[in-house]
This record gives sequence, structure tokens and C-alpha cells, in this order.
Amino acid sequence: MTVRRLALLAFCGTFAVAASAPAGDWARFRGPNGTGAVDAAPVKWSGASDILWKAEIPGYGHSSPIVVGDKVFLETSSEDSSKRMLLCIDGKGKIAWTASVQGKHPGKGKVHTKSSLASSTPASDGERVFAIFWDGEGLIVYGYDLAGKELWKTPLGPYVSQHGPGVSPVAYDGKVFINYDQDGAAELVALDAKTGKNVWSAKRKPFRACSSSPLVRDLPGGKTEIVVSSTAGLTGYNPADGKVNWDWEWKFDGMALRTVGSPILANGTVVAVSGDGSGSRSTVAVTPGENAKMLWEKNKDTPYVPGPVTKGDYLYWVSDAGLAVCAEIKTGKILWSERATQKNISASLLLIGDTVFAVAEDGKAVAFQASPGGYEQVAESSLGEAVFATPAAADGKLYVRGAKHLFCIGKK
Repeated sequence: MTVRRLALLAFCGTFAVAASAPAGDWARFRGPNGTGAVDAAPVKWSGASDILWKAEIPGYGHSSPIVVGDKVFLETSSEDSSKRMLLCIDGKGKIAWTASVQGKHPGKGKVHTKSSLASSTPASDGERVFAIFWDGEGLIVYGYDLAGKELWKTPLGPYVSQHGPGVSPVAYDGKVFINYDQDGAAELVALDAKTGKNVWSAKRKPFRACSSSPLVRDLPGGKTEIVVSSTAGLTGYNPADGKVNWDWEWKFDGMALRTVGSPILANGTVVAVSGDGSGSRSTVAVTPGENAKMLWEKNKDTPYVPGPVTKGDYLYWVSDAGLAVCAEIKTGKILWSERATQKNISASLLLIGDTVFAVAEDGKAVAFQASPGGYEQVAESSLGEAVFATPAAADGKLYVRGAKHLFCIGKK
């Protein structure tokens, strides 16, 4: 197959722009409804001239940033593991406030080498910000106002996994939804966004701990549902009361796989990824609804951790090993595949305008055209720090969390 490559764009602060570019918040993991999509943001930088600011992040963690107005939020853990923190960073890169809670290290073998004690990404409803903290034993959800005042805290209970938790909350319809999935127990929890009180919870079939976040799907008549992906499969819930609208069971030939990457909507279908440290993979496209059925499944060169993106009739992903793939959403037909990164990738993809943006674990980023015609690389850059968190994009800026800093990239 002939692969077309565009010359690297030479000027600094290269932008990928769609026809319209309304400003908006990036208020949850992977942005609006977990799509990873934004109309405009930089896809290339070159030295300090393209970096508006970089903020030193205390401690360590893989929590991804979210953006609400002129504020950026992310979680971290102190170096000695005694604290979990929610940081608020202002529009100039200064830490505006820090909310701290007590924690401890759970012990050897309780956190995956590619995870951390602060891997959950916060979420916001525009008035409040919600954070899930793991104190080393259990999960606790906190609600804060945007000035850092604690409004409520709700313990979910113990958490058991070999990897450590990475599930991120989703704020919608006056509630905070958490896919509280662990080894031996699983449920979808809905908390009241104002008070933190449990509105409802729905038990799910437990297998192995998963970290995928829910999405919202529109239904006829102006209704909506919450769609959850886990080892058990895909399920649509009524957001008001937790009633199950439909359910699709994920069947595996061998060991049941985890969902770490979160599901996305693609032309009316739900695409979900799963995998295992052994190298086993399963990516499925499912038609949701009362007669839910699988359209196709792929078990090779598909992602386990990094989530895919969709543009038009096509799906784009980069495998954990760095292989970029384009497939038809309707049929699953692979149109092309090409190596995008030389190192492994844990960060989920972004779709910036008509461009797919990916950053590898070594901090090297690439951007390629979202085109079924072939792999067309349009930019490459290097952050100079390891990256495990998924970038955020808002108001024409790109926010990338490295090992020690949060970088804000954009035009000065």
C-alpha cells in the first residue's frame, strides 16, 4: 500500500482547524462526551516560543487535565504517598489553590508500573469540580466549588485491583456518574452533584477491574441514556433512575479482558476497546438499543489503553505499541495501517479539526490527517518529558501533562 506523507509544517504553533471553532470547556476525561474532539488547537510546537507557560506539578500522577473557563484542574499524589491533591491552575500557569486529602501507599504489587496513586481525571459541571481520590484502601468522591471550597465528600467503599484505580467521573444532568468497577464487584453509581448523596446505583456483573468512563447517548424524543463499557459488556441506563434500557454481553474466546480505554460514539454505533497485559485485545463496534448487536470485532493491532477517535465514516486508533490504523465504522474494514510512534503510547488520541494527535510515553507527539486515503503525517514535536496522561484542548490551546510539568501550548 502506498503511504502518502506530507512535509512537516515548518512554522511554529501549527494549527489544525475545522470549519467552525466555538470555544468550550474540556470538562471531563477526553473532553466533550469523551470524544477527544475539538475544532482547533496546536498540533505542533518548537521550543519555548510555542509554550505559553509550563507549571511545575508537585508529586506525581497520571491524572489528565480538564479545562473550565480559565482554570485547569488535575490530580496528583505527594512523593511520599501521604497526600492526594486536586490542583487548580490559573490561566497564567500559577497554582491558584490546592485541595489535599490524606492517603497512603497500598503496598507492593497494588499499582501497575504504568499507573499511579492519582490516575483519575476530575470532571466539572461548570459550577463545581468533582474528584475521585484513592486513599490506598478505598475510593472517595469529593465535590468542590471552583474556588476550592469543599462542598461534600462521599466514600464509595473499598477498591481491589492489581493496577490501582483510574476511573474518572462524568458530570451530567445534575449527577456525577462513576463506573465503580473492581476485582469481584462492579456497579454504576449516580451521585447528586450538589450534595454528593447517592441517587441510585446499578449492580453490574463483576470480572476484573476496569477504568473506562461512561458516555451520554441521545435518544428519540429528547431523551438520553448513560452508556457504560466494562468486561461485562455495554449497557444503556436511564440517567434518572438507573433502569437498564439495553444490554450487550461481551464474550471472549479466552481470558476476560479489561476496559481501560473509554467507549466512544461513532455514527450511531458504540466502539469499545479492551485488552490485557498478555497482549490479548478486543475492539468491538456495537449497534446500541433494544436489539443491540455486534457489527464487528478486531483482535489484532487494536488499543488497550489509548482511546480512539472518529471522523465521518471512519475510525482512527493507535495501538499501545504505536501502530496507527484507519477502519470503516460500518464494516470494520482496515483501510490502512502505519507506524506513528516508535515508543508505546498510553495517552488517548485527540481529533483536532481534521487531524489526529497522538503523544507517546516518551513525550514525542505526532499528528496525521484523519483521512481514509492513507497515512499523512503533518507534524511532529517533543515535550522532553514522559507522558502518560491524555492531553486536553480548549479555547485554541493544548494542555499536555508531562512527568513534572503541565504545558500550555498555543499562539502568544
